[in-house]
Amino acid sequence: MNKSPITTHILDTSTGKPAANVAVKLFKLTNNEWVQLTQGTTDSDGRITDWLNTEVEFATYKLVFDLDSYYQNQPTPAFYPEAQITFRLQDTKHHHIPLLLSPFGYSTYRGS
Repeated sequence: MNKSPITTHILDTSTGKPAANVAVKLFKLTNNEWVQLTQGTTDSDGRITDWLNTEVEFATYKLVFDLDSYYQNQPTPAFYPEAQITFRLQDTKHHHIPLLLSPFGYSTYRGS
C-alpha cells in the first residue's frame, strides 16, 4: 500500500474507538476556489492512507468530514453535521491530519 502525502485518522473520543466508514473529501484552494482532489472513506481503524497518489504542492488544503452520516449509526446524534479542517502545506513531506471527535465537539492537531 502506498501512503498518500496527506493522510487522516479519526478517533471517536465518546467511544474510545476509531471512527470507521466516515466519508472525507480533500480540497485544494486554487485561484480562490476550492477544487476537490479526491474523496475516501475511513477504514475499520478510522484511517485513510491511500487516497492521493500525486505529490502535493505548496498550497492551502481542506478536509471535509461527513459527521452527520457517521453519527446516524451512533446512540447520540451529531451537533456538528460536518467538520472542516483547513491547513497550509509549506513543504512536500508527509502530512497527517488527525481528527478527534465526539457528538458535541472535535479537535485536530498536526500529526506525524
